[in-house]
Amino acid sequence: METLANLESFVRSAETGSFSEAARRLALTPAAVSRNVSILEKNIGVRLFQRSTRKLTLTEAGERFLLGVREHLEGLEGAIASVARDTGEPAGVLKLSLSPTFGLTYILPLLPSFMERYPLIRPDWHFENRQVDLIAEGYDIAIGGGFELAPGLVSRPLAPAHIIAVASPAYMARRTLPADPEGLSALNGIVMRSANTGRVRQWTMRNAAGKEMPARLTEHMVFNDPAAICQAALIGLGVAALAVPDVLPWLEAGDLVRLAPKWYADAGAISIYYPSRSLLPAKTRALIDFIVETFEREQLAKRFAGSIG
Repeated sequence: METLANLESFVRSAETGSFSEAARRLALTPAAVSRNVSILEKNIGVRLFQRSTRKLTLTEAGERFLLGVREHLEGLEGAIASVARDTGEPAGVLKLSLSPTFGLTYILPLLPSFMERYPLIRPDWHFENRQVDLIAEGYDIAIGGGFELAPGLVSRPLAPAHIIAVASPAYMARRTLPADPEGLSALNGIVMRSANTGRVRQWTMRNAAGKEMPARLTEHMVFNDPAAICQAALIGLGVAALAVPDVLPWLEAGDLVRLAPKWYADAGAISIYYPSRSLLPAKTRALIDFIVETFEREQLAKRFAGSIG
């Protein structure tokens, strides 16, 4: 009977195409993962991988073996996670992807309390402006918006992703405050270019009555990062259309003012994404529940809603 460690090392290496990435997922060294796979190959008498300095590729026998063991391995891991949840503390490496601005403002400040409650969890957090492949890259959780729900992924909405127009009080001091999105075109726009498409994003806004109107910001300045756009607005360079979470601290402090205050664009939802399993690992469930509890306690979904005006 093969050990669970050998089977886990094989399956994670096959999923990631790398002993090093599998090692990060399993909190082992690459040498240990490679050794476990070699022992497995020796025990069953079959070569499972073709190895090179750059690539790890399944053999035909390895592909058949992966199909045969992956589902059963998931069941074993789920059973172990269930027992761990009942008899011990959540533990292990917890790999999370989240955007820098949102993560630094709203999630990172939760870490001291989370670590005090779950000291055996080791955070491996990646602050990045991209949509990761949770399964292929070995992430336990991602937080963001607009992820494609590939097979095997689950999303849990946290709050709306509403886009609003903002500017600094200094910039608006000698200008008329626009009452609707049409008035935004008369101001200097600070707009964002998509890294994926290369296009400048423009929004269609709506009000509480359901009326829609395009918000055509002039391309006075073009940046590729929402944090930079927010800072440009703060120092009085023009008007920006940003998600409420990206500007909320400065709105509440009075450093930014909202323009066309009854109007917003709906960009979907800010959600927690995680691989679908009948029994989540205790470490993953712990962070999901902790974040959901915090959002409810701090009423962040309500505060992020641009429809409130």
